Amino acid sequence: TLSIIMGTIMTMSSSNWLMAWIGLELNMLAILPIISKPKTTRASEATIKYFLTQAIASAMMLLSSTTNAWQTGSWDILELKNKFSTTIMTLSLMMKMGAAPIHFWLPEVLQGTTLQTALLITTWQKLAPISLMYMISNNIQPALLMSAGILSMIVGGLGGINQTQLRKTMAYSSINNLGWTIMIMALSPNLAVMNIFIYMIMTTPIFLMMTSTSTKTLQNLTTTWTTSTATTLSIALLMLSTSGLPPFTGFLPKMLALNELITQKLTTLATLAIMTSLVSLLFYLRITYLIMVLTSPMTT
Repeated sequence: TLSIIMGTIMTMSSSNWLMAWIGLELNMLAILPIISKPKTTRASEATIKYFLTQAIASAMMLLSSTTNAWQTGSWDILELKNKFSTTIMTLSLMMKMGAAPIHFWLPEVLQGTTLQTALLITTWQKLAPISLMYMISNNIQPALLMSAGILSMIVGGLGGINQTQLRKTMAYSSINNLGWTIMIMALSPNLAVMNIFIYMIMTTPIFLMMTSTSTKTLQNLTTTWTTSTATTLSIALLMLSTSGLPPFTGFLPKMLALNELITQKLTTLATLAIMTSLVSLLFYLRITYLIMVLTSPMTT
């Protein structure tokens, strides 16, 4: 745990690509034993999948920063001027976060770990890549970020619809929210950071309450009403908030993001973002319906 914290802080506070890379490597090596802690084949599989994707992303990151240093003579994070380097670096950071189109590892890894580790991967592990993306956001091509953002929103929305496992649902929810963050990073990096922090604040209690009630599937969730009504109700409301439904907190960053898109005359993109958020709203509403309508004593 100490190494995970140290690795993230090291990456977030460094101004040099090599130190940022070392911080990410330290962070990755430290979380591997935590993922493989449950002595099951599923956990071992999740550990290997996590290790391989993160190692490939780290190699891409090193290739990008080395190419840039070769071209510009600087290892400084803010001096990422080479177009090829910038594209490769963006893809490697997206891979580390689990954004589409390189998202395939995230639902599988979350499904193979405990709820506490899943919380760690969906929140804390995103801080370092997001901070690096924030630092280089001025140099990244907006078209690349917006395309990846919309794709992540579509994948996150469609992927979560058919899920009965809550950890996989939360993984697709994470991909969907990352889509909003990456899309708006091109126009307003500060708004992107606010969006991801609000998402983390909403996700943390969901995972903690799921851990306290040992809830792992939708079926489990429908039976927790009788034992812990307040917790189940809180999970339902937090799910609605994460979906971005007004008047909940999750609506605010999405409204500001749409406002920014319309201000920049990107109305088509804003419309597309609204349409994809409606798709993701479907699976959040399904969970809420199962909890609040089917299982509450008032309806039985």
